[in-house]
Amino acid sequence: MSSVPALGLLCGAVLGLGLWLVVSAVPRIGRARLIDRVAPYVADISAEARSLLAHRPADPTPVLGMFVRPILRALRTVISEWLGGADTVARRLRQAGSTASVERFRGEQLAWGAAAFAMTSALAILAPSFGSLPTVVRIAMPFLAAALGAVVRDWMLQRAARRRLARISAELPTVLEFLTLSLTAGEGMLDAIRRVARLGSGAGVLPEEFAATVASVGTGVPLGQALARLRDDLDHPALSRALDQVLGALERGAPLASVLRSQAGDARDEAKRTIIEQAGRKEVAMLVPLIFLILPVTIAFALFPGYLVLQAGF
Repeated sequence: MSSVPALGLLCGAVLGLGLWLVVSAVPRIGRARLIDRVAPYVADISAEARSLLAHRPADPTPVLGMFVRPILRALRTVISEWLGGADTVARRLRQAGSTASVERFRGEQLAWGAAAFAMTSALAILAPSFGSLPTVVRIAMPFLAAALGAVVRDWMLQRAARRRLARISAELPTVLEFLTLSLTAGEGMLDAIRRVARLGSGAGVLPEEFAATVASVGTGVPLGQALARLRDDLDHPALSRALDQVLGALERGAPLASVLRSQAGDARDEAKRTIIEQAGRKEVAMLVPLIFLILPVTIAFALFPGYLVLQAGF
């Protein structure tokens, strides 16, 4: 069977199914019978009334749902294993600073996949260059494009989360030192966090998180519980260590200034190590343009004049 009859068969099946759904959803036109009007009021005592109410017009959705539901369940499991489950997505959304829910993100993934499927299907059907490809390849291309669209949307979320966590890493030493200075001046932990949130409003990610923590404390949440929630939501290693030390100091009554001062020193040392590691990776990456771009051009400029002289001499 060639591709055109197969495509026509698929379109006819989809059209027939759509018309069936539309017709089954159209209400009956005409005056209702007396038995139809009385049946809802005697359904609890009459088996005939219950059978009449249970009768429904032919609707393909339950049959389709019976076949499609296991496939969708298996597909959801595979996507959750590959791209992360609901907890992983919720944590990434929180790290990226997004207010969207997991359901909305899954809807965006579905929209990206559907858009990629539609565009690739249109190209596979209408583009002349795709006509020479085998039929199996043209059928598989839209599904691969749909999967790629969902993966790209998840990658964008991961990238936004990594960038925001990197900003938190860069801001953490300064914020901890400012908290240490405020505590040394005689302020309490909550007042110090409130000052950081007020002075850094709109200028950093970590002050915004502290502002949300102060707002939670203002609604009646204990300070320790609000800090623990911030630690668990962001799941940032350096920030988690610092907040663990702060929570331990709050529980034991230890001096917070010395704890935060040591945590600020550790954060700066970790930032230095991160910079050194990034410099090492960039050094290796810089060899690529050096070897494949600069070196060939240099050799060409060195040898081309001699080549011209040899060509002119002979």
